[in-house]
Amino acid sequence: MYQILELNPQLVPYQSYIDERMALYHEAKAKLLTKCGTLNEFANAHQYFGFHHVNGGWYYREWAPSASALYLTGDFNGWDRTSHPLTRLEDGNWEIFLKGEKTLWEGCRVKVVIESALGTADRIPLYARRVVQDKETTSWCAEVIDDSKRFRWGDGDFKAEKDLYIYEAHIGMSQEEGKVASYREFTDDVLPRIKKAGYNTIQLMAIMEHPYYGSFGYQVSNFYAASSWFGKPEDLKRLVNKAHKMGIRVLLDLVHSHAVKNYNEGINMFDGTVWQFFHDGMKGEHPAWGTKCFNYGHPGVIHFLLSNLKFWMEEYHFDGFRFDGITSMLYHDHGLGVSFDSNDKYFSENTHTEAITYLQLANELIREVNPNAITVAEDMSGMPGMCLPIKDGGIGFDYRLGMGIPDMWIKTAEKDDLAWEIGQMWGDLCLRRPGENTVAYMESHDQALVGDKTMISRLADAHIYTDMKKDCHNPEIDRATALHKMMRLFTLSAGGEGYLNFMGNEFGHPEWIDFPREGNDWSFHYCRRQWSLSENSELKYQGLGEFDRDMIKVAKKNDLFSQRFADLCSIHEDNKTIAYYRSGLLFAFNFHPHNSYTNVLVPIPANADYTLALSSDDMAYGGWERIAHIKYHAKRIDDKDYIELYLPAHTAVVLKEGRRRKIVTKNDK
Repeated sequence: MYQILELNPQLVPYQSYIDERMALYHEAKAKLLTKCGTLNEFANAHQYFGFHHVNGGWYYREWAPSASALYLTGDFNGWDRTSHPLTRLEDGNWEIFLKGEKTLWEGCRVKVVIESALGTADRIPLYARRVVQDKETTSWCAEVIDDSKRFRWGDGDFKAEKDLYIYEAHIGMSQEEGKVASYREFTDDVLPRIKKAGYNTIQLMAIMEHPYYGSFGYQVSNFYAASSWFGKPEDLKRLVNKAHKMGIRVLLDLVHSHAVKNYNEGINMFDGTVWQFFHDGMKGEHPAWGTKCFNYGHPGVIHFLLSNLKFWMEEYHFDGFRFDGITSMLYHDHGLGVSFDSNDKYFSENTHTEAITYLQLANELIREVNPNAITVAEDMSGMPGMCLPIKDGGIGFDYRLGMGIPDMWIKTAEKDDLAWEIGQMWGDLCLRRPGENTVAYMESHDQALVGDKTMISRLADAHIYTDMKKDCHNPEIDRATALHKMMRLFTLSAGGEGYLNFMGNEFGHPEWIDFPREGNDWSFHYCRRQWSLSENSELKYQGLGEFDRDMIKVAKKNDLFSQRFADLCSIHEDNKTIAYYRSGLLFAFNFHPHNSYTNVLVPIPANADYTLALSSDDMAYGGWERIAHIKYHAKRIDDKDYIELYLPAHTAVVLKEGRRRKIVTKNDK
């Protein structure tokens, strides 16, 4: 029996589905590895296809099985569309050798002319490593990258911290100035901020090339090209190299769940057929996103996608991936409008078994390339086994995103303070599958987009624009800033085995994100991050940022995630208080908007004194300094141990357990 069934006995009736999952995985792997021993040896398409500078000239190879003829055209031949034909090889592959070291060059613009049943079309090479848009014609084309020129990496001794404290970031909107920011600006200006804030992992969005800037990078056109919106490939490498030198791992927000429909910019209909990469008919159309859905049962597609993973890890030294849109991949109906309230929803004819097999293969390959790599699944359905090892019947991810947590906070914030259900909040934060790691977060980029609101905006509304000065004590702002700190601390300390924050939300960034588009007159006003707010000593944003930094410092110093689940010590629904213990830290919250409580007895696991490690009410964080930074001595009452606390309204405290004392009983004597 696979361990997934031991951890989840309720799944025993579905054992046949688990057995089928594993059988399909082994069968697919065996078919792929007929000519090689490992997935790492198999996933080398990028080393063969595309442009490669060798002694004596250049090779260009392409995969277009249904095409009848291919020609290379570009700056090198005055854009002659027929002078350089490719030769057809086996398995739908094509090749041309251009003799002479200088026949092509770094930055040479190229396209491939493809003749097929659809006619003749100029396309961007599938394995292009740089794709740019002409400013005058707005059309896209590839630029040759000379792969004989190697970037000088200096991260050979990089070793990441064990736990995940993720800073989700978008390069283009990372500057305060209204423009598309660059890789270099992010490296020089934002990386130091992330390091200072205590985050040890960056999750970079929108890196894979995408023609529409406003898609947030989730409609990919060119899977091997680092987005030219933000600069050149070597600039991205410099960013990753610098992050590694600072002790920060870098994850790529990966989009293998779908692809942009575009013919001219993307891979759709590349060889004149839909089925080169995608399912034919409606199965290949994503009804909600207007994109194309991959055929994960096609060996050529698997080769393309697995090689893509290896490429980003080898070429750019990414330390792993956050896989976008997993739910859409797992189910034939993409999980749209489905309430996953029964195990039947996970194991049925609706389950896309080929996609599951691909994800298993992807996770295995990633560990073969880098045993220390991290993979995170964006799955809102809660598929069992998502984050269990493949050998245990799982899909092989390290973490899943706790996507239900921000939804819980949004629903809670819409209620009156006295209607907040502390038990329900606790239950939602603890709702995690046994043995599977979760990355908890209060808000990601999803909650910051136009049409939605950041949490600070939900709590403070319009007051955030007028009353954020430190000497202003608008009750709405005082409430909002207090709850913002408490909700983040509650999420970090109880919600998972990792933590994520979106760029700027650590200090309560007030603005949503709205990319330049026709509806806002192509404005960058809301497509930026206002770092100056957090640096202004007169504004309360500064205190929010400092609390976030110290919250993470306390969590890291005490190895918070070494204990998987927190132990509930006490909960009082009427008083709106809760206390729990995790990894030597005692967390106590008073969510009541008005009532402060004195002489609160909190049960503790053992007789020990506690010292205050963090208080959301400290003046440095915009509080009222009502909590004393003193040692709290344990009290023995009726053979149980307690500490006595003062818990002001809208306040959270973290106390560090000291050395435990042995209690001498009559029997011991």
